[in-house]
Amino acid sequence: MTDKPNILLITTDQQHFDALGSRTPLLKTPNLDRLGSEGIVLDRAYCPNPLCSPSRSSIITGQYPSIHGCWTIGTKLDEEHETLGEILGDSGYSTTLIGKAHFQPLASQPDQTSLEAMPTLRDLDFWREFTGPYYGFDHIELARNHADERWAGQHYALWMEEKGLTNWRDYFQNEDGTNPRRHSWDLPQEFHYTNFVRERSAHALDVAAGDQKPFFLWASFQDPHPPYVVPEPWASMYDPADVDPGTLTPGELDRMPVWHRLTQEENPDYSPWQETPHENHGFGSHLIDDEELRKNIAIYYGMMSFIDDAVGTLLDRLDELGMTENTLVVFTTDHGHFLGQHGLIAKGAFHYEDLLRVPMLARFPGRIPAGSQTESLQSLIDLAPTFLAAAGIPIPLAMQGVNQLPVWEGSETRARDHVLIENRHQPTRVHIRTYVDDRYKITLYRDENYGEMFDLQTDPGEVHNLFNEPEHRELRAELLAKFMNAEMVRETSRYARIAVA
Repeated sequence: MTDKPNILLITTDQQHFDALGSRTPLLKTPNLDRLGSEGIVLDRAYCPNPLCSPSRSSIITGQYPSIHGCWTIGTKLDEEHETLGEILGDSGYSTTLIGKAHFQPLASQPDQTSLEAMPTLRDLDFWREFTGPYYGFDHIELARNHADERWAGQHYALWMEEKGLTNWRDYFQNEDGTNPRRHSWDLPQEFHYTNFVRERSAHALDVAAGDQKPFFLWASFQDPHPPYVVPEPWASMYDPADVDPGTLTPGELDRMPVWHRLTQEENPDYSPWQETPHENHGFGSHLIDDEELRKNIAIYYGMMSFIDDAVGTLLDRLDELGMTENTLVVFTTDHGHFLGQHGLIAKGAFHYEDLLRVPMLARFPGRIPAGSQTESLQSLIDLAPTFLAAAGIPIPLAMQGVNQLPVWEGSETRARDHVLIENRHQPTRVHIRTYVDDRYKITLYRDENYGEMFDLQTDPGEVHNLFNEPEHRELRAELLAKFMNAEMVRETSRYARIAVA
């Protein structure tokens, strides 16, 4: 076995940063709590974009969506783009992705083809033969759906059939999206995709143990993303009466842009921002009765406990195989989630901490001190350069993320003094960006004169927008100057200058 470290990246999909037992005592995540206690808890981690495809593409490129090109859901990451997997593979790593990819959209066009689209999604003969390479991963086994969505297929469907569930289609929505389940799913838990990711990732570890290569494995779980549907016993694990939903503070939206206020109407009119026929996530009514919200949160927690159980399997397998000491394990998600905070549910173009911050844990025995914690700013675009640094591989100039390994190891206090978040959900009309530093946060809207500015130290709940308050004009000017400088700082080039003319 090489002396290069193994890398295990474990992700969820759309997880609120408080959805860990260490932060929310009601929620049971003993294995993730163990991972944090054996390594470092990174309390100020952010996504570069609060949507799946752009954020996931940033994880494997180390670049912002505006640079790598997958700028929203419904666009793809070009296959020729250099990725973390390719760089690691060229340095002798085996590279594997199990679970959700979502680097490509659910529909194909002549100028933007997609392997993750219908009808290919359910062409099992295709997936039986195709296991990579894909975006730098030598081996892939994919699952695209959330809960009982009609997008079930790919390698997940093959796995269900191999395990004897030949009628798996009966447990999912119809092709037109009808017949959805609610909360409790009749699918036996042994056929759930969380167990698919668990079993196949554990198998990948077994394969790696017999190999002479270091490995990079991404175990990509699909939950706790809506729909809020999960099999027993997880569906009834939490009592809705015990959960603590987020709330809307009276009057807080009076200072916010119109997008936010419309969410509290029965039938809001978002047509001025509907530039194309395609959906803008979150642009609709967010009104929900308390009973339904509590049920959804209880299922959300059940999904997380199910994933935690699977994470325990992977951590135990590392121990059994004698690979723990030489494996960097990182746990995070692609972006956050609203559970009633600010009157919002799920996600949308609303740049509150609930959506932008992500949970992040890292363990590297002998390198990362056990039981450590930091509020040093992190971004998901930092994962690729940090992994390369851990492997002793030069970081490409084109990567915009920074190496966080010295911070994780405790030799430095911080690697960055700000993070940037993009959100371009339509070509022009839905286009916002956010700058966050240790204390303050400012959000700008393209072609608009309104915005948001929060003091996260005195107002961590973000209920008092300071953007238009006269007494904070100097602060706004200062933050805008920092924002502009951050935009210049993040410019990169594929090449270094080697001549004077």
